[in-house]
Amino acid sequence: MKVFIARHAWAGNYGDSAWPDDSQRPLTAEGVERYRAVVDTLAERGLIPERIATSPYVRCRQTAELIAAATGAPIDDLPSLAPGADLATLIEWTESTGTESVCWVGHNPDVEILTAALIGDRNAGVRFAKGSIACVRFEEVNLAPGSGVLEWHLTAKTLGL
Repeated sequence: MKVFIARHAWAGNYGDSAWPDDSQRPLTAEGVERYRAVVDTLAERGLIPERIATSPYVRCRQTAELIAAATGAPIDDLPSLAPGADLATLIEWTESTGTESVCWVGHNPDVEILTAALIGDRNAGVRFAKGSIACVRFEEVNLAPGSGVLEWHLTAKTLGL
């Protein structure tokens, strides 16, 4: 089982008066184009989730849609990926999919906390810039916290984008 963990792509500035409800803050046009290049590059390399779970916040949903466009994976909106993500609910959803790979699209610092919990290392230092994605591999479908192995962590910069 592989769990791809993605931080949403580049969005408008936090606190911008155009988006008084932060959950409605969208990706920027540049963020869409840059992240499209990221997911296209990953898809070309076969790094494709079978299902996507996303925070219901607009910027995460838009990020998930870019992943889905490149991979064909269906998207589920999960409130448990909103800020303050709930690992137990995410594990339950993931195990219920019956797939070999999923992608969780969420927010910082949650994506860093989730990754650290899955690999069992609070001090792992995996930092998620906007548009970053990591892959945590499990030998079993049972996603017990601490039993995952961080296979890779990529940013747009590391991909040359």
